[in-house]
Amino acid sequence: MDNQNEERFKQGEFAAWVGIIGNLVLAIIKGVVGFISNSRALIADAVHSASDVAGSFAVLLGLRAAKLPPDRDHPYGHGKAESIAAIIVAVLLFIVGLEIGYSSVESFFHPIEAPKIWAVYAVVFSIIAKELMFQYKYRLGKRIKSDAVITNAYEHRSDVYSSIAALIGIGAAVLGGKLGIDWLEYGDPIAGLAVSLLVLRIAWKLGAESIHNTMDHVLHEEDTVEMKEIVESVEGVMNLDEFFAREHGYYVIIDIKIAVDPEISVQRGHDIGKEVKRRLIEQSLVRDVFVHINPYNEEKDGEST
Repeated sequence: MDNQNEERFKQGEFAAWVGIIGNLVLAIIKGVVGFISNSRALIADAVHSASDVAGSFAVLLGLRAAKLPPDRDHPYGHGKAESIAAIIVAVLLFIVGLEIGYSSVESFFHPIEAPKIWAVYAVVFSIIAKELMFQYKYRLGKRIKSDAVITNAYEHRSDVYSSIAALIGIGAAVLGGKLGIDWLEYGDPIAGLAVSLLVLRIAWKLGAESIHNTMDHVLHEEDTVEMKEIVESVEGVMNLDEFFAREHGYYVIIDIKIAVDPEISVQRGHDIGKEVKRRLIEQSLVRDVFVHINPYNEEKDGEST
């Protein structure tokens, strides 16, 4: 593995550990304070943070699997392990959203009591901490091109949204308790329900995107312009007959067919193909290139075999 990829995985793994430790601390704080202050919304938010711990572990395992070099059974490498980890995170998030929603709805059928003011302080602390974690992981994920890290970042952002909803609900419930307005006390379980809907929406969106990335989709036309120009600039390439660049996790695998002068030697055609591959791999995104050589035929320009 080259130094650039090694550094990429080190940064990704460090981010995963930041998520594991940070979420564990927040889950404990919110869980304890939620129990003491009698806040269902804060307890639901604590469960959300606890699920993020599992999500960060999934990201860590995905990064380590993606780090493995190609082998006989996986000649294209293990880059998709990150996307699979992202799907696992999304599924965990979806299950947590359902559980939070169920718990919140159930609370409407039992006597309710306004939470204590400590719940407000805990949720404000959570909002600040989770937004900082989101900004760090999102920027890192974009820089190292990791679906798993970006998905994990949005887990933190979903926690921010859920904590804001919890803050509104808890604040309303606390105010209702102090002013003797009974219906405001239901702001706490209503906030828990809002949290669950936000979590479900984010889980669905992230899961759909991660599944799309595992389906061998090719890069869009506008994303391959520079790569095609590189191929066409190689001496001896008379036509680019076919070009498919597909994402394989954080890197790209390219399959192309190029046309060369039919009168040149096999060795010369082979050398042209090697030069095309070398120049494309110089791009940081490209891991491997499979080049098929066609004889150029002006009358059938663009047709390939």
